[in-house]
Amino acid sequence: MEAENNKNIVLIGMPGAGKTYISNKLAKLLVHFSHVDIDKKIEIDTGMTISEIFETHGEKYFRMLESKAIKEVSKYQNQIISLGGGAFENPDNIQTLKYNGIVFYLKASVDELFERIKNETHRPLLNCDSPKDALRRLMRKREKNYLKAHFTIDTNKKQAYTILNDILSECENYVK
Repeated sequence: MEAENNKNIVLIGMPGAGKTYISNKLAKLLVHFSHVDIDKKIEIDTGMTISEIFETHGEKYFRMLESKAIKEVSKYQNQIISLGGGAFENPDNIQTLKYNGIVFYLKASVDELFERIKNETHRPLLNCDSPKDALRRLMRKREKNYLKAHFTIDTNKKQAYTILNDILSECENYVK
């Protein structure tokens, strides 16, 4: 992707879709881009983990912090921005991210997502008796907004290099 384009690359999707992993790989490939993980930024800014924020202040407070971080980060260009799974639920976040970015929905099936994250304990919305059912409910609720992304990249059973190639190809086509 050309540096002159000045667009951010934004990765959205469900927990376990590969946003953090793929954004880290993209950052190594696109050396003129900086990498920002919104959840990590919030943790650094608050000195608390996402789970601690949910436990202490609730989801509404976390979503306010998330929107503030997205507005702040979106003022800049040439960034790879990875978001938490719920960030694209907010219409203001969608508008802010699409204004100065090319948004990619990393899509995976509920079964695939579950296999990827079933042993993780740091996901507050999935700390329940039936995380697979919770994933299914979240997918139903969120996908209509995820589909507002510029591009959807299927990550089911795909190697990272294939996903990276798909993203870079779409970026090249987007700016032509």
